[in-house]
Amino acid sequence: MYALHGAVLSLHLSANLAIAQGISPDDYIPTDPDQARIGQLLFYDKILSGNKNISCGTCHHHDHAGGDGLSLGIGEGGVGVGPERTAGTGADAIRKRIPRNAPSLWNLGHRDIELLFHDGRLTRSDIYGNGFDSPAEEWLPKGLDNLVAAQALFPMIAQFEMAGNPRENEIAGATHDRIDVAWPIIAKRVRTIPAYGQMFVQAFDNIEEPADVTIVEIGNALGAFIISEWQSYDSPYDKWLTGTPLPDDAERGRDLFFTGRCALCHAGDLFTDQSFHALGLPAFGPGRTRQWDQISRDVGRMAETNLLEDAYKFRTPSLRNVALTAPYGHNGAYPTLPDMIRHHADPQGARDAWTPDQANLPDVPWLATVDFAIRQDARETARQREAINMRPIALSETEIADLVAFLHALTGETALTRPLGRPETVPSGLPVD
Repeated sequence: MYALHGAVLSLHLSANLAIAQGISPDDYIPTDPDQARIGQLLFYDKILSGNKNISCGTCHHHDHAGGDGLSLGIGEGGVGVGPERTAGTGADAIRKRIPRNAPSLWNLGHRDIELLFHDGRLTRSDIYGNGFDSPAEEWLPKGLDNLVAAQALFPMIAQFEMAGNPRENEIAGATHDRIDVAWPIIAKRVRTIPAYGQMFVQAFDNIEEPADVTIVEIGNALGAFIISEWQSYDSPYDKWLTGTPLPDDAERGRDLFFTGRCALCHAGDLFTDQSFHALGLPAFGPGRTRQWDQISRDVGRMAETNLLEDAYKFRTPSLRNVALTAPYGHNGAYPTLPDMIRHHADPQGARDAWTPDQANLPDVPWLATVDFAIRQDARETARQREAINMRPIALSETEIADLVAFLHALTGETALTRPLGRPETVPSGLPVD
């Protein structure tokens, strides 16, 4: 089942090389600068969270290249930013780790992006009459500009990410009534802050007074910010496409990347086929369980499609700026690029050699019994093993080092210097992480 016919492999690689033309500003969804400015403030404003203690930027921070540096994030109730974030204390202490690694935001506004989230549960579609196939189904409001704007709405209503627990606040309570009930409450919080209300009136043609602001405009502002803020197309590889040589080790890595198996999945200018593959990453954490699922597992794409053939498959991530976004994998299982490459080369061998100390999980004593419980389930471990759909490939340590050098050549020269960056203050007056 893992074998690929040589001719098919050659044609596929040739196609990938042919379509790699580089990225330009014209490849992104256009955005309005005034809306993006509102989005920047909202991105770091904890007013969007149920208990007003976490923002989008907490887990997608500029200081950490749009991520948080953790394997599994610490959401609502935690304190601090990045690898130093702690799990909170007393009544505010977290009840669960975030089940998956915080994905990077790079190039989400590229016109070729077709789906979002690790399991692809958000796509463009007319199935519900609102432009998207999403977890909100027909309850997602109409008028959202793009996938990024739609995606921005869901962390706000996720219990362990931003909403909080039932009975703690009105947003968490409303979310448990129906998925869309909390969004109008969030919108009212925002529009009744005078500075926000005025900015929305000035930036959106359809807003005549602050009372007109809905979650749609909030999502569109966040989308405008994310799209414009996290563009990256000025890496050494992009210069190589126009004739500038790469360093020798990166050039060897580039040749190996495109003539070997890497480019089959990490294809095109974004280095992703936007498809799903079962790599068999070592399992840990609370899992992203489905309704009635009694064990702490994450079945990946299957949770969206309900197809057994999709079990334990996850979306291929883009590799642009990948050197800045450790740890790696849908659950952040590996701390370094060489570790992740070794897993791709020998998934089963790497699984067997993996140890829990490779996961970057801030100490949370009351969750210790849950963190690695799934690894004691022999049947679940066997199912994950059987689902792996990558055949082993021999790579020397020198070849791994060359591949790492090429992946570093995908880092944008201005990746750490963003157009707007993190604001010092936000209109709500709440502290900025």
